[in-house]
Amino acid sequence: MSLPTILEKILARKVAEVAERRLLCSLPELEQMARNADAPRGFATALLERAARKEAAVIAEIKKASPSKGVLREDFNPAELAKSYQQGGAACLSVLTDIDFFQGADSYLQQARAACSLPVIRKDFMIDPYQIVEARALGADCVLLIVSALADTQMAELASVAKDVGLDVLVEVHDGDELERALLTLDTPLIGINNRNLHNFEVSLDVTLDLLPRVPRDRLVITESGILNRADVELMQISEVYAFLVGEVFMRAPDPGVELQRLFFPSAAGVKLGADPD
Repeated sequence: MSLPTILEKILARKVAEVAERRLLCSLPELEQMARNADAPRGFATALLERAARKEAAVIAEIKKASPSKGVLREDFNPAELAKSYQQGGAACLSVLTDIDFFQGADSYLQQARAACSLPVIRKDFMIDPYQIVEARALGADCVLLIVSALADTQMAELASVAKDVGLDVLVEVHDGDELERALLTLDTPLIGINNRNLHNFEVSLDVTLDLLPRVPRDRLVITESGILNRADVELMQISEVYAFLVGEVFMRAPDPGVELQRLFFPSAAGVKLGADPD
């Protein structure tokens, strides 16, 4: 199966980007920065503890733009967004650092993490061990590995480096074949199921629901993309999916933290806002 055109473009750019970054900062220098970084905050633990209590474990995303939707939020302040998400009840943050396709930046991750006490995942297209060490040097607590972008040997190598530097790993799959590869290759407890088709960018929550029975009980399913309203949240919770990665609906809201609370903790939102919790 060939990679989607947009993914091919992104990955080709990543190869060049990593080469450029190596010229600016050597791997030994980066490794020293990683050793000096603040201790990891326990990304996986934060999600697993919430899910064990059958509470919504929300990874709230800080994302300025996307290739398919363009700019999502003009008023974009990573530190303020992080504070809002923490107040709204997020378990973790996701911060886009890809520059060329998502208008992200390394500094966005640093600003967001410094403004709150939540663990943070570096959301990017990881293809090289250099990027994993770089993520820890930036202060990230977790990295994303996208199965459709990696060979099994790459996945294993990147996960090993992540473990060495103290990072958790969230592995992302889109179909049954990718799920099987992820389960055979990695021992991370975090399995992200992306409901977005990377070929045509269509979204269906059935992707998570269809793959769910194939995920061992000792892994935590995180449903990604397409959670837009309270009914979507309830559909997942009825199916015993308690972990979510949500970005777009928050980024488009006037106050992302309030929107998070409205979607995932409506009774609390009703008390706080004096609104109908439904």
